[in-house]
Amino acid sequence: MIEKTLHELIELIKKRDISAKEIYKEQIKVIKEKNPDLNAYISLIEDVQSEESGSLFGLPIAIKDNIMIKGHKTTCGSKMLSNFESIYNATVIEKLEKASASFIGKTNMDEFAMGSSCETSCFGPTKNPWNKSRVSGGSSGGSAAAVASGLAIAALGSDTGGSIRQPASFCGVVGLKPTYGRVSRYGLVAFASSLDQIGPITRDVKDASLLMNIISGFDPKDSTSVNIEVPNYLESLTEDLKGIKIGVYEAALDSVSKEIALSIENAIQTYKKLGAEIKKIDLPHIKYSISDYYILACAEASSNLARFDGVKYGYRSNDESIEEMYVNTRSEGFGAEVKRRIMLGTYVLSSGYYDAYYVRSLRLRHLIKMDFDKAFEQVDAIILPTTPTDAFKIGAVTKPLEMYLSDTFTIPANLAGLPAISIPCGISSNNLPLGLQILSNTFKEDILLKVAYAFEQQHDYYKKIPILE
Repeated sequence: MIEKTLHELIELIKKRDISAKEIYKEQIKVIKEKNPDLNAYISLIEDVQSEESGSLFGLPIAIKDNIMIKGHKTTCGSKMLSNFESIYNATVIEKLEKASASFIGKTNMDEFAMGSSCETSCFGPTKNPWNKSRVSGGSSGGSAAAVASGLAIAALGSDTGGSIRQPASFCGVVGLKPTYGRVSRYGLVAFASSLDQIGPITRDVKDASLLMNIISGFDPKDSTSVNIEVPNYLESLTEDLKGIKIGVYEAALDSVSKEIALSIENAIQTYKKLGAEIKKIDLPHIKYSISDYYILACAEASSNLARFDGVKYGYRSNDESIEEMYVNTRSEGFGAEVKRRIMLGTYVLSSGYYDAYYVRSLRLRHLIKMDFDKAFEQVDAIILPTTPTDAFKIGAVTKPLEMYLSDTFTIPANLAGLPAISIPCGISSNNLPLGLQILSNTFKEDILLKVAYAFEQQHDYYKKIPILE
């Protein structure tokens, strides 16, 4: 049962072939058996189930540990919040509860969502279920590894610069970052407020569409939420792509492994066969995305994480003076990567460098968005690699800049506020999954899911499940 998709299990429950309680118990059993080695979960939520009604019929969903569930811990993978218990529900949790979802546990993540490998968590790294010597990706590595390995039917993650799509690619599952403003951020612990988005990680595109129907929509509690109609995404799933124009940015293939370049070329051929028109596009400012992102994201992080000072909640250092408490709380409570980004963000926001770095980065972000606007005047969707390589070995990437470069192709969508999805598109010679990334224009998730679904149905990559020993 745990190898089936969300929509398959829903149909079985409707036929009364199985109950959500049986699935829940089986899921908990498998997690307790397999998770100690994989480390996909930080905590389990046992004996808390919804009624078998609503569109999800009580089925269990895994939740990234930076999304609030009232009465349960939300650690963000950090010592700073290791004992923090949420006092309210995130809006996405309320929406899932209305659909009668259950929650099975909180998944591991890079500390405060800062990382691309799930190695910066204070609870240890999440291993890739395809090869436990490899990283699961980050920062939503726990959610992706859980779904890929059968330790979760589906999960929610958050994406600031690729944190849903990159681990989805590394673990061979589907990961969708919605348009900025499509899904409420209320109850998501902020990293970079102008970039963060909550989205689904699932086994297939149909499951992603199903969850998007539930979690999307306007929320008055989120000032960045956009009040725009949400279509039924399941109705957009079709294999007919006649009339659809797909843009290809060929320069992206110059900086990826040969196997990924080949998988993208094969995807282009698949789309041609499905009747889509392929057009070359230019994105002249995309090469500056990494630099732009790490200035803007770190600036926002330095502001957002200032609240963790040991006064109101979280870890507190026991010191004689308040100055020592402030300093030692942050020094002891935050990990190295979080401190690095806070320091960089504080630097670029300082009076002597604000105009030289932060303001110029805002202007560059606008140019990147304009590049995409121009491209979407010609095409309906754009395909890119999700990552430059397959999953790298745990501990292999030690230099921060090398780690940051793994987000080269995912960051532009966040800077431009665009929806983007990663779907499995191949297997490398290392027997590791490869990901195809698809982008569409703002609030055009229906087109995004249509293009992703059409490709998925032509191949069986999404059906491949790693065998956990």
